[in-house]
Order: sequence, then structure tokens, then C-alpha cells
Amino acid sequence: MAAFTDIRAEGWVSHLPAAARPYALLARMDRPIGSWLLFLPGLWAFAAAAPDWGTGLWLTLLFAVGSVAMRGAGCVVNDLWDRDIDRRVERTAGRPLASGAVRPRQALLWLAALCLVGLIILLQLNRTAILLGVLSLVPIALYPLAKRVTDWPQAMLGFVFSWAAPTGWAAATGALPPAAVVLWVAAFFWILGYDTVYAHQDREDDAKVGIGSSALTLGERTRPFLLVVYALVVALLVLAGWLAGLRPLFIPAMILPAALLLRQVVQLRIDDPALCLALFRSNREVGLAVALAFLIGRL
Repeated sequence: MAAFTDIRAEGWVSHLPAAARPYALLARMDRPIGSWLLFLPGLWAFAAAAPDWGTGLWLTLLFAVGSVAMRGAGCVVNDLWDRDIDRRVERTAGRPLASGAVRPRQALLWLAALCLVGLIILLQLNRTAILLGVLSLVPIALYPLAKRVTDWPQAMLGFVFSWAAPTGWAAATGALPPAAVVLWVAAFFWILGYDTVYAHQDREDDAKVGIGSSALTLGERTRPFLLVVYALVVALLVLAGWLAGLRPLFIPAMILPAALLLRQVVQLRIDDPALCLALFRSNREVGLAVALAFLIGRL
């Protein structure tokens, strides 16, 4: 296995039966950061719009479980499409499908099980949220193709990972007002920014195998790009909170997530893969800080 790999059966995954371990790794259950980042825009919606604490906590639980299942399903779909490419990229060569630890037919059965969990969660929601959840399958299916036809596949991931914002708002209120749409756009740009940072880990390998990424497109211009994008994220989040009728106290509370985003811009070194990964992972704290700011605005 390559020395620089994102597949390591560590932590709780290392205690699973040997036969189950590759499936947990295929769904990235060893690395919960992806589930967090899929879940957090939904948490923003609950923090801003849930009608009461009970509803907010129930939806938080449902979306947490759903995020783990659907992030895992998305990883399976991605790796089915990309298994030939993954074998040629150092960081991904050890992934279960690329390495042969899981066969495509087995992966499809695992995908069906994960989608069943997602469906059970989705059916607990109202009609508007269910419709949005079904529509989300389109960008999920198209995402693995994006890197083959565009230099900005991170924009497609932005559509996929931001979908919890409107779905969560609809689940909490049954409606999709302007505040929800603005929150959705804010989440999109947040994801576009942090996934560009993540993509710098694979910049050289992506160039060798001929696939596109915003990291390759931007190169040394990534820092000013992030500064603009993250400033836009903060402005849109403030606008979403204002449209949602949050109390003005949420605005100074937004200083914390803004500072965390600025730290990413200042610390970024695109030729340091370990640092890019660390900065990418720090977005969990950014997302939690945004949710906290919205909750403060509800007090």
C-alpha cells in the first residue's frame, strides 16, 4: 500500500470483524468528518428555523443518522465510478474497490443497504422535505462524472453537500422561504472553498491522470479565491439570519466562524498536503460555530 494513503483501519474500525472492515472503509466510516460536513448545513437550518427545541432535536437526530448513511452511499457511488482512477492516485490506491478488497457487486449490495437506511430516515419527514431529498439523488449521481467533464467538480460537490440546508429548513417548517435559499447558497460557497483546499492534496496526481479540479485551475490563486469565497459565505449567513428574523445578537456571534475561516486563508500552504487536510477538517468547528451563532439569535 502507498505510504500516503487515506485508508487506515484505525480506531473503532480496527475492532470490526475482518470481513466487515472493508465495507466500513468503503463508506468512510473511519473518517466521520465527511458525515459532519454533510450534516452541518441541516443543523444550521434547525438552529435558525425549528419551531421548538423538541422538533429541532428530533430532526438533528434523524439528519445525523441520515448523513452517515448517505455520505457512505455517496462514497460507494464515487468509488464505483473512480476505481480505475483511484488505483493511479497515491492517496486513494488503497481504497477497498481500487485495491480489490471489495468487488463491485458487493459494493452495490452495500450501497443498497445504506440507501435503505436513508430512505427510512427520509420517510419520517414532511412531503416538501421528501421531495427535496429525492431530488438530491440527481447531483449525488452526477458528482463522480463532474471531474471528467469540468475543471470545477468541487462546485458539483457544493450542490451535493449543501442540500441538507433547504431539506432541513423544509423538514422544520414545511416551507422554503428566501432565508432557506440564501442559507443554501452560503453552504454551497462554503463547500466550494473547503473542498478546493482538500483538492490540493491530489493536485499533482489529478494532473497526471487528466481529471479536473478547482485546485489545479486556481493553483497559487487559491488564497485570494478563498478570501473572496469565505467573505461571501459570512455575508450570506448574516443575510440568512436576518431574513429568518433572528435577534441582532447573532451578528457578533458570527465573528467566531468568520475568524475560523480567515485562519484557513492565512495558514494555507497549497504544497503541504497534511496542512490542507487539517484545514479541511477544521471546517467542522466552523459549521458548529455557525449553528451556535444562529442559536444565540433565537434566545
